Amino acid sequence: MHEMLTDMSSFVVTGCSTGIGEACARRLAEAGHRVFAGVRKEADAEAWRGKHAGVRPILLDVRDEAAVRRAAAAVSAEVGPAGLQGLVNNAGIAVAAPLEYLPIDDLRTQLDVNVVGQLAVTQAFLPLLRQGRGRIVFISSISGLVATPITGAYAASKSALEALADALRMELSEWGLEVVVIEPGQIATPIWDTSVRAAEERQTRMDPESATRYGWISRAGRVRAGQGAKRGLDPSAVARAVEKALLDARPRTRYLVAREWLLVRMLAALPDRWRDRMILGQLRKMAGR
Repeated sequence: MHEMLTDMSSFVVTGCSTGIGEACARRLAEAGHRVFAGVRKEADAEAWRGKHAGVRPILLDVRDEAAVRRAAAAVSAEVGPAGLQGLVNNAGIAVAAPLEYLPIDDLRTQLDVNVVGQLAVTQAFLPLLRQGRGRIVFISSISGLVATPITGAYAASKSALEALADALRMELSEWGLEVVVIEPGQIATPIWDTSVRAAEERQTRMDPESATRYGWISRAGRVRAGQGAKRGLDPSAVARAVEKALLDARPRTRYLVAREWLLVRMLAALPDRWRDRMILGQLRKMAGR
């Protein structure tokens, strides 16, 4: 077991209204740390107030540069010279659609939230992380390792996030700042239901021909999303990995958090066409084809 850093620290976690972000904020606060929980809406901030003494909600929309700067200034005023000991870039969305018909503005939104927004937040908080010799944690996904049909935009964003983390890890190594990637598999969070509802709305804006051409594979995607919502790991499993990434004296560069971890490793190592056959075969079973 790795040695853990046990002193009280200050952390920023984005995307804390539900799911993984909420679980991370709660776990860190219960361990005695101070957590600045980033949320987009005042209603979500209000929901946090009074819930836990160690959590302070802050309004932080990763797509709003002014909001990001305000959040960094507010945190700086509270932590002072001690700085930050960790930033958890968790905020994210999942855009689902066949790439042939995916509205380009929806692709821009996917990348803006999951990639550009993550770097914007990291840049804003890096001065505080340098002060506190802190760590940066990115919440990626197994989709960053193995892409699947219908979720190509989401997979692209997570693959990009993995690359950013790799480059940043090397760039910041001179200052001893660790950069860690968490790769969750299916986790039981509201993102599945939210993604399905958004996909149904997106379908109304797409060429009707898309439903004919990609009907079965889209149906399989909905089945897979339903499985994720019902059978996925509890978000607390990811929160435990995040705690290790932030507090282990010698953290790994990546933590894979998934029941299907062996399958993910195998698929990532297979030749492309073998992997394609395996994934498409499984999706056909889900679609009842």
